[in-house]
Amino acid sequence: MNRPEREAAARQLMERTPAPVPPDLYGEVVRRGTRILRRRRLARALLWVLLCAAAVAFTVWAVQARPWAEPPSGTTPPVTSW
Repeated sequence: MNRPEREAAARQLMERTPAPVPPDLYGEVVRRGTRILRRRRLARALLWVLLCAAAVAFTVWAVQARPWAEPPSGTTPPVTSW
C-alpha cells in the first residue's frame, strides 16, 4: 500500500459518521470519573501522611542516636606521662 492509498483509507475512516453514543453514557462517565478522582485524592493524602510520619520518625531517631557524633572509645589509652 503506497502513500496515496493510505491517505485515501485514512480519509475514508475519518469521514465516516461515528457510532451512536448511548444516552446514559455521560452519567456513567461522570460517576466513574469522580470515583477515580476521589481514590487518587485519598491515595495522595495517605502518601503525604506516610511521608510526614517517616520524617518525624527519622528526626526522633536522629536526636536519640546522634549518628553524627563520634562514639566513645571502648578502652582508655595508656597513661605514659606520669
